[in-house]
Amino acid sequence: MDTSAYRNAYELSMNDPPAFWLDAAKQVTWSTEPKQALNQTNAPLYSWFPDGVLNTSFNALDRHVQAGRGEQDALIYDSAMLGEQRRFSYAELTDRVSRFAGVLRAQGVGKGDRVVIYMPMIPEAVIAMLATARLGAVHSVVFGGFASKELAARIRDAEPAALVTASGGIEPSRRVEYLPAVAEALDFAGVADLRVLVKHRDGFSAKASDFSRWLDWDGEMAGAVPVGPVDVSATDPLYILYTSGTTGTPKGVVRDNGGHAVALAWTMENIYDVGPGDVMWTASDVGWVVGHSYIIYGPLLAGATTVLYEGKPVGTPDAGAFWRVIQDHKVNVLFTAPTALRAIRKADPEAKLLAAYDTFSLRTLFAAGERLDIDTYGWALRTLGVPVVDHWWQTETGWAICANPRGLETLPIKAGSSTVPMPGYALRIVDGAGKDVQGDEEGNIVLGLPLPPGALTTLWRNDDRYVSSYLQAFDGFYITGDSGYRDGGGYLFVMGRTDDIINVAGHRLSAGSMEQVIGQHSAVAECAVIGVADPLKGQHASGYVVLKSGVDIPEPELAKELIALVRRDIGPVADFKNITVVDALPKTRSGKILRKTMRQIADGEECIVPSTIEDATVIEHLMLALRPNSDWG
Repeated sequence: MDTSAYRNAYELSMNDPPAFWLDAAKQVTWSTEPKQALNQTNAPLYSWFPDGVLNTSFNALDRHVQAGRGEQDALIYDSAMLGEQRRFSYAELTDRVSRFAGVLRAQGVGKGDRVVIYMPMIPEAVIAMLATARLGAVHSVVFGGFASKELAARIRDAEPAALVTASGGIEPSRRVEYLPAVAEALDFAGVADLRVLVKHRDGFSAKASDFSRWLDWDGEMAGAVPVGPVDVSATDPLYILYTSGTTGTPKGVVRDNGGHAVALAWTMENIYDVGPGDVMWTASDVGWVVGHSYIIYGPLLAGATTVLYEGKPVGTPDAGAFWRVIQDHKVNVLFTAPTALRAIRKADPEAKLLAAYDTFSLRTLFAAGERLDIDTYGWALRTLGVPVVDHWWQTETGWAICANPRGLETLPIKAGSSTVPMPGYALRIVDGAGKDVQGDEEGNIVLGLPLPPGALTTLWRNDDRYVSSYLQAFDGFYITGDSGYRDGGGYLFVMGRTDDIINVAGHRLSAGSMEQVIGQHSAVAECAVIGVADPLKGQHASGYVVLKSGVDIPEPELAKELIALVRRDIGPVADFKNITVVDALPKTRSGKILRKTMRQIADGEECIVPSTIEDATVIEHLMLALRPNSDWG
């Protein structure tokens, strides 16, 4: 197959980055168009489009109205929790955003100020983010439902001028009250007098009026004066997004305005093949980077329609929820995490519920957030009958490091691979000494500097930590923390975090490779392999599997079959003999399995359960399951 379109774009981005990215910048509306692409004065703290001036909210909203598409749907809100659907045209969303920007300005929020947003998946979360950007202020979204101490840590670091929240979030089995947690967080942070704006939701006990100086969203909006977009430098921060740090102190990833807008506009056209009038549904949360990039900014920058879904892949009401949303809103592109696909498959292995829905509109399914195992890939492909595209990126990068650029050129899909590096990412695989590995040997995945537009520019008020966390391990490179290999065709296979390498009697084995093998078994819905301390061999590999719904197989029989698979595909060197069946695996709310926490429990170490965990009760059950488990070998 001729891959000239991708190859030419990638080579230009490597050989002449200014030419490539200044051309890409033409997709953005600038108040002052940039003439310079890259500022290297403060390397390794690079900045893009230093002489450019723009407003991200204008690019996401006003310019589409000015282009005559004000009546097109911009945002579709679908709450499976409430059985409610609402649509917002570009004109209506622009009006609401401009008026809420007026509310924030009336509370003293201005250019460069921070606004913490602690919201569930409701339209007001989107409005608050875009309104903050409209003022040239900086938003920091905290996942709704985070514990008060975690919220307090982010408030202390960001030092916001205001906080925007709602009465609470709705889970399938409960309602989570936000306001008491917010009040406690303000006390912990020592800012009890911080101005708070509250969107009231029915069914919650606490109200804004219960707290001194807190304001009601609807009351303030009633008399709000609309505000126009405020120009900012391309290098000014758009948002801070906190990711858990290894020291326990959250790291505030900083995203700029200009590079972010250019990169996301490029990805919408060239990776996702989404343009004006298309419908994109990213089944994530606004609290995660995926939600920032592809629920909100990406689709709106492209003039598309975005779906905001308040619900789960299963249980709201069943495993047909995703198919219903695709049908109801004629979704063209679905972006979700592999863990959601595995949850649907576990509950409905044969996808029988799909027959009740018409998903003809769907063109492509994209997956990211956790490695897409081959078995889940195959199931999704057979079930939906559309291309299933794995792509790989991080909170820090903000968009795909590796992907299959469906809008630029349709490359062959290889199961288990996130395809090839995207323009701007100088990807290498190196060993512990920083030397390129040979052939398809697994090693550390690193990215040459400078990173492309849209990637983090630093950590909030902590350049030194940015450099020490990401740039010091290998001179001239950003370390992703992931390991993997490239095949003869240049396709990348991400196998897992570098700390998920298991050292068995001196042999370095990839947990991801073993998981890929185990996941092929017809009884396994999902699995995790961790390295458990072994007095003789240093570590031994232990597998934990969740069975598909309705599967009834004796654990000894399953264990022997899985051990045989690993020995067949990886070899006796894996010395794989330990299997335990569990009800669920501990995951973050974005779908990542907490393998480090599992390993600490199995080794009897003290561990702090991350605040990002989806269901803390899973850990309690694993305390029993993660015993020195049965040796079936």
